[in-house]
Amino acid sequence: MFELARFRHRPSRLFTATVIIPVALSSLYFGLLASDVYVSESQFVVRSPEKGSGATGLGVLLQSAGFTNAGEEVFTAKAYATSRDALRALDKDGAYRKAYSRPSISFVDRFAPFGLRSSFEDLYNYFGNHVRVDADATSSISTLTVRAYTPEDAYRFNRQLLAMSEATVNDLNERGQRDLVHYAEVEVASAKEDAENAALALARLRNTSGMVDPEKQADVQMQMISKLQDELIASKTQLTQLKAFAPNNPQIPALNERISAIQAEIDEQSGLLAGGRKSLANSAVQFQRRMLENELAQKQLASALASLADAKNEARRQQVYVERIVSPNLPDSPVEPRRLRGIMATLAIGIAAWGILSMLLAGVREHGN
Repeated sequence: MFELARFRHRPSRLFTATVIIPVALSSLYFGLLASDVYVSESQFVVRSPEKGSGATGLGVLLQSAGFTNAGEEVFTAKAYATSRDALRALDKDGAYRKAYSRPSISFVDRFAPFGLRSSFEDLYNYFGNHVRVDADATSSISTLTVRAYTPEDAYRFNRQLLAMSEATVNDLNERGQRDLVHYAEVEVASAKEDAENAALALARLRNTSGMVDPEKQADVQMQMISKLQDELIASKTQLTQLKAFAPNNPQIPALNERISAIQAEIDEQSGLLAGGRKSLANSAVQFQRRMLENELAQKQLASALASLADAKNEARRQQVYVERIVSPNLPDSPVEPRRLRGIMATLAIGIAAWGILSMLLAGVREHGN
């Protein structure tokens, strides 16, 4: 009988420890201490004209409208909304600290209760418990949730975070576009400079040599030499005939002088065409090099201009848009804490714990006996 009485007494103490006390503390917290929490939500999606799209849901709708989801920028917006930089912007002039340190907030929910000094890291940890961004991988819709202890604070901070996240995505997008186009513009500037230098070098060579195009001028020289050679052959033929049929003809000396003059002219023109430092053949080598450099520089410039046009088109294709699907709402009633559910959950967990521990204790006693 004594052992039975001890067995009946211990479950009573166990029940008190696992059920009655937790439920009493839960009732105290949810009934008196916990402050009302107002929740403001907003939803947005980051999309781009030509990036990988989702296969179902909103992705198909955006794709049919000519837009696709931009996954990387979604995580960029999420990372910024929960970052220290975002908190610093919200806490300008201590606005965030003041909103969550009001005396009307319960000391268990208030930031830095009892006027305790706190660091920025403490504020950031507190901030992480009141701001959340959830991204749906299927639809690429992101939900920004802000919890505060007045509806105005929840709405105000949600609106500010959403605007700053949009600005961050836009800034990153514009920076990427500028970099993409800037590199192409640098290539164009370099190609222009090379083309100008090549053109100036060719012009200087033409001025110093007095020739525009040695190859064309060589063609003219060749035609002239060919005509002189025809005249030389005709004069020599005429001289041979005169010597054969009229050796005393007074035209023979004149023909001899004409032949000598024509031969001298042929030698002079041949020397201009090839053989000397100022010959057309020597100049043609320099001209070909300069003209080849000029041609290559022009092609490089044309390629750089084409690359610049491609870069601008690519920048337009990489344009991302932050679209608000649901604007931040001004809550008209608190949604947290769910007081009755919290108390009932504590009761259910306590009873479950009491039952498990009771069976364990019974098993231990039975094994001991």
